[in-house]
Amino acid sequence: MGKALAGKVALVAGATRGAGRGIAVALGEAGATVYCTGRSTQAARSEMDRPETIEETAALVDAAGGRGIAVQVDHLVPDEVRELVARIEREQGVLHVLVNDIFGATRIEWGKTVWESDLAFGLHSLRLAIDTHAITSHFAIPLLLKTPGGLVVEINDGTEEYNGTRYRNSFFYDLSKAAVLRMGFALGHELKSRGATGLSLTPGWLRSEAMLEVFGVREDNWREAIERVPGFAIAESPALVGRAVVALASDPDVGRWSGQSLSSGQLARVYGFTDLDGSQPDAWRHMLDSEKGEVDVADYR
Repeated sequence: MGKALAGKVALVAGATRGAGRGIAVALGEAGATVYCTGRSTQAARSEMDRPETIEETAALVDAAGGRGIAVQVDHLVPDEVRELVARIEREQGVLHVLVNDIFGATRIEWGKTVWESDLAFGLHSLRLAIDTHAITSHFAIPLLLKTPGGLVVEINDGTEEYNGTRYRNSFFYDLSKAAVLRMGFALGHELKSRGATGLSLTPGWLRSEAMLEVFGVREDNWREAIERVPGFAIAESPALVGRAVVALASDPDVGRWSGQSLSSGQLARVYGFTDLDGSQPDAWRHMLDSEKGEVDVADYR
């Protein structure tokens, strides 16, 4: 995609690992200045207790050809987010792209009803998934609106087509992902008349650091896990959703997607970008078609 975003400023809220890191690096590859926020730093880990840090992400943005700026922020703390946005305005004067990829729940209570769930953890997970996005949008969007053509992307797990009629893992997880979908819709409505675009975007089966660890593989040998878990054949690297964000941010007609629920695989076909291996995996289309009968994964890469 070249340096399509040279001179642009982006904030990736929740850039420590996974999709957030992939998005930050892709934006850097396109030439953007990227503020990479999160709670895990070289000095201290968040409650996730994982080794990835925002400093690592910023360094990867630099190596990709952009400028990465790591800022430790707890997006549940309004004062920290307010200061983050004030810093971006002082240092850059503008904000062109806001990506809300904040979650950070330490576990998912698979298949738990509301009455079976750990209530304190469930309510905390809602705060992590919902309050963080609302707080960040509240403070960041006024700066974004100072320049026409801004883009706000709500990163989610699942499309509206899939999540709308299917139970997602547990009561609290299902509710949190439904809320993020609705945020994309609401922001689309609120921003459209103000010269900006809001939408939601989901990766497919993401080969995040944690997912690779669970399957005992690395990004360079991830296919070895397919023998044990055949469905993993449709997995995608974090680069794919990153390239989806770059494609959206580079599109002069991005407003056509206002308020919509999109997926990385869907946009790969529209814009023509690929994953690291040159494929175009479309996990959500694969899952939907699989419910109708046996399908060949190769037809969805």
